[in-house]
Amino acid sequence: MSLVEARGLTREFIVPKRSPLERTRRQTALEPTDLDIIEGSSVGIIGESGSGKSTLVRLLLGLDRPTSGTVTVDGRRVDASASATSLRWLRRQTGLVFQDPYASLDPRMTAGQIVREPLWALGVDGDHRARVREVLARVGLEPDAGDRYPHEFSGGQRQRIALARAIVHGPRILIGDEPLSALDVTVRAQILELLVDLRRTTDLTLVLVSHDIGVVQNLSDTVVVMKDGRIVERGTTGDVLLRPQHDYTKALLAAIPVIPRDQ
Repeated sequence: MSLVEARGLTREFIVPKRSPLERTRRQTALEPTDLDIIEGSSVGIIGESGSGKSTLVRLLLGLDRPTSGTVTVDGRRVDASASATSLRWLRRQTGLVFQDPYASLDPRMTAGQIVREPLWALGVDGDHRARVREVLARVGLEPDAGDRYPHEFSGGQRQRIALARAIVHGPRILIGDEPLSALDVTVRAQILELLVDLRRTTDLTLVLVSHDIGVVQNLSDTVVVMKDGRIVERGTTGDVLLRPQHDYTKALLAAIPVIPRDQ
């Protein structure tokens, strides 16, 4: 069953004029796109910068309004022009982890306040303090972490806080927009292991935007390859990464650095 469906989705932007005499121009960020995300699956979206990955995700989340086309989540149409209150149902369904774990956290708030904020904003019932402690422990942080501020944590710990905030309200869909790219190799491996464990122990549907094919290979069941605002290839992770059909996919895979073995 498709939890998320996109049909004929496009996005155009008006290019700012450089002079009063210049004609209005439009730039297409996303060509007509269809996408189905099956409940419980893990989808990796890969492509170089400017390929349309983040634009597609913003449209799926209702954070931007498509020029044309529709998005439905669990059979309900997403109207990005609706009020924040009207889209609360969608925010309850989704969690988002951003690329930079420091810039995405309010330095004036403690980790506990940051993680608790979605519970308050979305009107989730129950003991919020207990839920925050539970989720912080779930992502591998100490019980007293909730009383500390973002600057007191390492980059990997801050990304754990961001992950806790994304799952604290029990979403069905977790979206990561380059969630590991700002971390060093060792910390990246730890967060990757945590995401793998979350997938194994929960029913989360995972959508991962990344240029790191190794991360996608470890986390995703299916892969979508984007170029110039179009999906140029899609399929199971094994088929796309081991037996690519499109020249662009082959070029992406060929660009992965390989350390030569000693002769």
